Amino acid sequence: MFVSDFDYDLPQELIAKEPLIPRDTSRLMIVDRNSDQILHKKFSDLPEILPKNCVLVFNDSKVLKAKLKGNIAEILLTKEIEKNTWECLGKPGKKLKIGTKIKFGPDLEGKVMEINEDGSRIIKFTEDLEEKLEEIGQTPLPPYLKGSKAKDEQYQTIYAREKGSVAAPTAGLHFTEDIFQKLSEKGIKTAFVTLHVGRGTFEPVKSDQIEDHTMHSEWFTISPETAAMLNEAKKQGKKIVSVGTTTTRVLESCTTNGMIKPQSAETDIFIYPGYKWQFIDHLLTNFHLPKSTLLMLISALAGKELIDRAYKEAIEEKYRFFSFGDSMLII
Repeated sequence: MFVSDFDYDLPQELIAKEPLIPRDTSRLMIVDRNSDQILHKKFSDLPEILPKNCVLVFNDSKVLKAKLKGNIAEILLTKEIEKNTWECLGKPGKKLKIGTKIKFGPDLEGKVMEINEDGSRIIKFTEDLEEKLEEIGQTPLPPYLKGSKAKDEQYQTIYAREKGSVAAPTAGLHFTEDIFQKLSEKGIKTAFVTLHVGRGTFEPVKSDQIEDHTMHSEWFTISPETAAMLNEAKKQGKKIVSVGTTTTRVLESCTTNGMIKPQSAETDIFIYPGYKWQFIDHLLTNFHLPKSTLLMLISALAGKELIDRAYKEAIEEKYRFFSFGDSMLII
């Protein structure tokens, strides 16, 4: 299967540059796999749309202020290797040779220890980086949000807890306290896992055939309590609604013989059409970039033909696309 099969033309004006206020005023497209129907709702309708016998699973990872401006280069932290040592992307890369030192203000310095084959750098920092990030780091927004006036907190889910992502798990950006309250009143359960979103989620696929693409690994954890709760829900016939593709990758990575196994590990799972689904039943997600692994993942769940039709209709109906855009529920 070719990467070009997942391309589409998107008018630039449909890229959402700013978040909606309140968050739950976004639109919600319902893609029904059983009937092949596409319905148009509001995100605030979600608690009424979901069946009572379902469990929503969220990724509670929090976006780091992972963008650092140094005296000779700008870097983006992409993955923690060990305490105060990170895999980074840097520009201009030609200045970041092995042994090069970069100053980030008076108290923080980084030293390039290695250069990876893909051009990323391993940089060791002199101070406790986690403390310094809040002081000198910037929230990294995707390139298509250049010029956005969004505040840092608007690029975080309201339930974000565990610091470690370099991009937001954006399917959760639509949720408000009011939505959670209505879900609770309806008796719909919620659960949380953690996957720290790294560069693999948003990097372009460079191979012509999707089977030749290798995902970067990302760290995740799912607790014994959460695993037990989800396994019991499955036994009771409840539907598992994954909030976002990152949550989906955690749940599918942890499943053996239909049961979730609690663990903390790394996953490089790549889900594309032909994948045999193991645990999730429904998926809540945003509208994704052309030729992206995320578009391939949702096509694996709903079928490429139905997703193609849904995206065509979303463009015709002027839905808002990408991180701050509208939402899709695949049922």
